[in-house]
Parts: sequence; structure tokens; C-alpha cells
Amino acid sequence: MVPAVEQHIGRGRPRLHAMLRGADEPCFRPCHQRLPEPAWRRDSRAKLRLRIWILLQRREFHAPTFIKILSSCPFCCNVKIRNELEALGYQDGVTLFGAPYDIRYAPPQPGQCSKVYSDYFARVKDLVQHASEKNANKPVIFIGHSFGARLILDFVNSTPLIWRKKFIKHLVLLSPTPPTCFMEVVTNLASGPTVIRFPTVLPLDLRPMWWSFASSLLSLPSTTVFGHEPLIITKHRNYSAYDYQHFLASLGFNMKGMLPFTKWVLPMNMGVEAPMVPTTYLNGVGIQTTKQVVYWDGNFDVSPDNVYGNGDGVVNWISVLAFAKELKRQHYSENIFFKFVKIPNATHGDITIQDNSLKIVMAEILAANS
Repeated sequence: MVPAVEQHIGRGRPRLHAMLRGADEPCFRPCHQRLPEPAWRRDSRAKLRLRIWILLQRREFHAPTFIKILSSCPFCCNVKIRNELEALGYQDGVTLFGAPYDIRYAPPQPGQCSKVYSDYFARVKDLVQHASEKNANKPVIFIGHSFGARLILDFVNSTPLIWRKKFIKHLVLLSPTPPTCFMEVVTNLASGPTVIRFPTVLPLDLRPMWWSFASSLLSLPSTTVFGHEPLIITKHRNYSAYDYQHFLASLGFNMKGMLPFTKWVLPMNMGVEAPMVPTTYLNGVGIQTTKQVVYWDGNFDVSPDNVYGNGDGVVNWISVLAFAKELKRQHYSENIFFKFVKIPNATHGDITIQDNSLKIVMAEILAANS
């Protein structure tokens, strides 16, 4: 976690002998030989106008032995973007800040409250104002990837419009997990999470822990986008977006009492609230993405057979398009900038890592800086 942010955001707490670490802590920063500077970066720095950047990235769950493995990874999620911004002249804790979040918790649904997110959003708001005041009251640019991009929208929409217009210059959303939802949430519930990994633990063994997270039910495919299409197929019955209570009961979810249904409103309709500030949305496309899973014998303790469609490998393309279309409609109705960028063959996790997609991402980030 960047030093300047720690006083505003705070540290996570240990859970299940794992450590919560900000994704931009020093252990992620590789020792590697400096390569020749790309021409596009050199040209961009020559006409740079310094802004303030805030990156939202999840705190990672790592066993201590796993940290060393990841420290040998060249780049992880937003770390490569941070390195590119620092190469352009942005300074950690001066014009570049981080706001790591805890993936266990879910932002509140309308009509609900969440102390965790009330506190987190209050701290992010303080961070934004602190960063702005530290830089001659300039507005900030938010960058978020995946769930972090979703949290940017939730945070911005929790603030008064007059505050947004004063403190936020632009949002850059990289492969956000949309409120229109996606199929991987279903497979995480059934077969264990893919977003938290330990080197010697199978995803299925992490399933009980995943069920205890409030975020495990967030982003189940919505009826508005997925309708009555069968999502989970067995020889005895199929389950659509209208059948989550029956599906979760068949998993033993409710019987184990890990997260009673009465505490959560399962998603039924797509609810998209645009941030109403200039926004650029980038997403990969052209990658096989699960659209249906087959547990033919009804045994959810084995890996399913997958039926694939289009997407970024995690989020279904039909959901991406529905989300982007609604954001565009709301923004254009008020003459507010919105841009949707499709990046062919960019996966959900590697959109900020692969050189080709990173170049497109950085070009859009720098365009937001103009």
C-alpha cells in the first residue's frame, strides 16, 4: 500500500492464516532490467499535464509462501499501470494514490446499509479531498479494474453531484464487473472461487469460506439481461436467473446457515446508475467465456462442463454491452462525455498486463488527462 494512503484507508485484518496486502505494496514490485523507453511514453511525457490519479485495487489474500511466488511475477493488475504512470513523472503519494478495498464485503443494495462500505467510502472521499488540496485543488482521475471499477461507480454514485463535479475529472473503468452481472459468480458459488488462490488449496476447498463473504452473491446474472435462459443445467432440472433460491438451496447454501437468504436481496433486475462525470470504459472481447455450466448428475462437488460464448474470459459480452449501452444513454442525455473501447483478444485479468492491451489502456488514460 502506498505510504500516503495508509492513514486514510487503513490495513486489512488477518483471516484464515492469510495476509491481506494492498496490491501495490513493495513485494509486488519486480527487480528487472530497465528496457528502452517506448516512443509513445516519451512523447506523452513531453506534453504531460500533471493530474492526480487514484487507483482502486483489491487487497489480495495470500498465504505467506504465495507472496514470494507473486513477487517474481513481472506485473499484477494495476501495478503495471502504476509503473507506467510513475515513468511519466507521477509521484507516489503526491500525484498518485491507491485505495485498496476488501473483497469480502459487498457494497450495499438500495435500501440497505453497510458499515464497512460507509466507512470505506468516507475514507476514499477524504483521500480525494486530501489529494486535491495537496495539488492546488485540481480534480482527480479514478482508475479501477474489475471489482475496483465497480466500486468506483458505487463510490461516485454515493456522493452529491455537486461534489463530483468539483473533485472528479474523469473515471477510467477497466473490465468492470457490471451490475448487469455475469456467469462466473455462479461457478464461484458452485465450484469454489477463482478470484482467491492459494498454491496448495483447491477452489472447492475454499467454497465454504467464499460462501461466508457478502460479496459472493454480488453480480449473479440478472433477469433483465439473461432472462429465462438456462444457466445451470442438470438432468433433473435447469436453473435460470429466476431460480437462484432453488439453486443455492441445492448447493446446501442456506442449510449451512452461512449466509441466510433473508439478509440479502438476490438480483432480479438490472439497475444501472451512471456516474454523470466523464467516463471511459474499456473491455476485452473475443475470448471464450462461460455462458452455461452443466452438472449433469447434479453433483456440485465436481468440475462442470462449460458451454462458451463471447466475452473477456470472465464477464459475458451480452452483459458488457447492456451495461455500456445504459451508461452511454444516461450520459448522452445530459451531454456528458462517455467512451466505450473494445479491445480484441484482451482477457479480463490481463487487460492491464499484456503489452498490446496495455498500450491502448495507457492511451485512453492519457487522453483523460488532456
